[in-house]
Amino acid sequence: MKKYLGIDLGSKTIGLSISESGIIAHTLKTDRFKENEYEIAADLICKTIDEHKITDVVLGFPKHMNNDIGIRGKISEEMKTLILQKREVNVVLWDERLSTKSALSVMIKGNEKRSKQKQKKDELAAVFILQNYLDYKGDH
Repeated sequence: MKKYLGIDLGSKTIGLSISESGIIAHTLKTDRFKENEYEIAADLICKTIDEHKITDVVLGFPKHMNNDIGIRGKISEEMKTLILQKREVNVVLWDERLSTKSALSVMIKGNEKRSKQKQKKDELAAVFILQNYLDYKGDH
C-alpha cells in the first residue's frame, strides 16, 4: 500500500506531512538542519522515509508566479536527486506556490498565537502541498 510524505523544504527547516490513506494529509513534524546543508536535510528526510515506510514523496516545488524556476526551485530539483540517490521511492515535484501563505492564513483565522504559527507553518505548508497533490491525483 502507498504511503505519502509531503515536504515543504526551507533553508533551515523541513516541514513534513503524511498520508497513509492517500486521501487525507496530516501534519507530521518539522525537522531543523544547519542553514543550506541540504545533504543533512536529505538524510533527515530519508530517516523519515524509513521510519514510516514511505513509498511516494511529494516535494514542494516553488515557482515564481510567471512559472519561472528560481533558486529555491533549483534547490528542490537537487533535493529530489539526492533523495533518489539514497532511497528507492517515487519523488514528485509539486507546485507549492502560496502554500506557506495559505498555511499562515489558516492559522491567523484560527487565532493561533504568533509563536505557534512560526512553529507550525512549515508542517502545515507540507499538508497543503500533499493535500493538493492527493486531490489532483484523485481527480485523474
